[in-house]
Amino acid sequence: MRIFVTGASGWIGSAVIPELLDAGYKVVGLARSDAAAASVAALGAEVQRGNLDDLDSLRSATAASDGVVHLGYSHDFSRMEAAAQTDLAAINTIGGELAGTDRPFVVAAGVLGLASGRAATEWDQPDPRAHPRIAGIQAAMALAERGVRPSSVRFAPTVHGPGDHGFLATLVGIARDKGVSAYIDEGANHWSAVHRLDAAKLVRLAVAGAPAGAALHAVADEGVPTRVIAEAIGRGLDLPVVSIPAAQAVDHFGWMGRFFALDALAENAATRELLGWDPVHPGLIADLDAGHYFR
Repeated sequence: MRIFVTGASGWIGSAVIPELLDAGYKVVGLARSDAAAASVAALGAEVQRGNLDDLDSLRSATAASDGVVHLGYSHDFSRMEAAAQTDLAAINTIGGELAGTDRPFVVAAGVLGLASGRAATEWDQPDPRAHPRIAGIQAAMALAERGVRPSSVRFAPTVHGPGDHGFLATLVGIARDKGVSAYIDEGANHWSAVHRLDAAKLVRLAVAGAPAGAALHAVADEGVPTRVIAEAIGRGLDLPVVSIPAAQAVDHFGWMGRFFALDALAENAATRELLGWDPVHPGLIADLDAGHYFR
């Protein structure tokens, strides 16, 4: 089978490509720049030049493939509506080519905001008002009625591992700059997490066997208290660990403050049972204690 991957050179996409290749798939990855194209080719995939705005490129690559993994997205917070509209157009274009084929269409989503005061489950449905991106995810799931096999992989807020430049690396950088590793209030809110390689395996399993309309949780650690995360960063940087009042969170953490204050508990039992997914790579704290985030 030939699988088309958007976001192919990104943090998760660059792990998904080897996972698919090792399982015997042929992979073509979307690349918007020469650097991205070189990265995709180095992983062993065929390169499709274009971006999410290039609907002709998406259409032709989809038509030549047996399934699609859609990981690409613009995370520019200053252009959230525009990014969501680009994503929706891309999903509709890909879906139009897949209609009537029963081919897999795996789309990226997240667990943040799915539930309040409890762990989010795979059965929870996102509120379209929470983020403009949700319209695209809903459009993808609706393709089940048009002869497509769509599924959404809801990633934990931190997908960690060596080379990570996301939320966890940002927290490490803030701690280094401030001279303290901080948590907010009591640090009792939680972050769910998953290792990048475990997440890539789940995407591959979704391509192979997720039923139409399935929501899957790429979550290994279902909820790590943020105080425990701050303590691990403090150990790694040999810095004191302190509490920051919620009212001062944005002053201390910047844009990261509103994310680090969220409670992002999420379950994974249904995903494990449905696809036999078994995360085996280091958990969030073990990954921090390995030291690579501090080098």
